[in-house]
Amino acid sequence: MIGSPAPDFTVQDSARTVALHELRGKPVVLNFWATYCAPCVEEMPSLVQMQRSMNGRLTVLAVSLDENEDQYVRFLRNNNIDLLTVRDPAGTKSSRFYGTTGYPETFIIDGNGTVRRKFIGPVNWTNPEVIGYLSDLTDTRQKL
Repeated sequence: MIGSPAPDFTVQDSARTVALHELRGKPVVLNFWATYCAPCVEEMPSLVQMQRSMNGRLTVLAVSLDENEDQYVRFLRNNNIDLLTVRDPAGTKSSRFYGTTGYPETFIIDGNGTVRRKFIGPVNWTNPEVIGYLSDLTDTRQKL
């Protein structure tokens, strides 16, 4: 999958519709997670902080696999999760295209729609190495 076009998908929940192809033009950090997943919950604050630090140079798309909409909405509200999120119960419209086997799993997609990297498990998104990698990816002068 690395180096291949990112599989496109569209997810609609009660709050919004998100189509991956509409996010092209800048890198996307595609994160599959759930509120019942302790490692997912653990990494979420650093994901939010990383997006803020990147100043709009990339988009984080957090796809929740929660079945329970109320639990999902409550989690976002109570934890001030300021990311583009959408709920796809059981991943029927999104994660199956990426072959996810557990959560969290995150895919880094460049601005042209190519999968560049995959992370399995929680990541400290504020780690200088991760920020450096993402900064290099967002440098529009760099050819990938």
